[in-house]
Amino acid sequence: MEARWDRSSRRAVLFALGAAALPAFAKIGGVEIGVCGSLEDFAKADALGFDYFEPKVDAIAALNDPAFGKFRQQVQSSRLRCISCNSFIRTLHVVGPDVDIAALKAYMTFTLDRCHQLGAEIVVWGSASSRNVPDGYSRDQAWRQIETFLRYAGDMARLRNIVVAIEPLRRPDSNIVNTGAEALRLVQDVNHPNVKMIIDYYHMRSEKEDPDILLKAADQIVHIHFANPNGRRWPKTPDEDPEYGRFFALLKRIKYNKGISIEGRGTLDADAVGSLAFFRRELRAAAS
Repeated sequence: MEARWDRSSRRAVLFALGAAALPAFAKIGGVEIGVCGSLEDFAKADALGFDYFEPKVDAIAALNDPAFGKFRQQVQSSRLRCISCNSFIRTLHVVGPDVDIAALKAYMTFTLDRCHQLGAEIVVWGSASSRNVPDGYSRDQAWRQIETFLRYAGDMARLRNIVVAIEPLRRPDSNIVNTGAEALRLVQDVNHPNVKMIIDYYHMRSEKEDPDILLKAADQIVHIHFANPNGRRWPKTPDEDPEYGRFFALLKRIKYNKGISIEGRGTLDADAVGSLAFFRRELRAAAS
């Protein structure tokens, strides 16, 4: 992985993409547009004009010290920062009979330090494998274990000026915390200043949840993930889903001014220009 593109490579990519690829995304109503991706995609996301980049925590954790130092230098030399990271806990368990709190805390100390060095303000906790309730296990006990985990994760995040954001996941992926309403209840139960929530448009639509959850949870929503619910593709056109317009109007209504990350099936080469244009259209339409 190269630390940086040279100037000629950057110019060539921008020229090939045409005028639609602006040097930086023009913020509308303070909303920033980012993209979830592999670490190898960082330089291209920078060239394409995204406002920030969202890597996976497990990918950051897997780097040896020299490789992480190289990536950190790449980020620090760029206008982009990794203001959000996702896939917080992948191989350890938060729920069930084999929870190892010492191992969780050691892992979080290491990974939150690295996320902080990359400019992270939000770490998204979806991570179905960490929280799925084992067959026959008490769901009440599982909920209490999640609360306990989030309280000490919040304490650790606060030391690094990071917020842990709960991600609701659709039922085929997770068997607990499937809706924004459940995530809101969890945020309220935990009652920690560094534990908030996100809304993932794809999961919200898969669960057929009313987008009015944005109004109910407005004060607790710190981040958005977004994909076309039809195939979880990168969004391109307003006619892909009938709820697009309402969703963006609700974001405007709650004065949402944080990040929206594209997270879905697509590539920077094939889909970035169309998706950035989509968000420009939808945000401007909602603002008018």
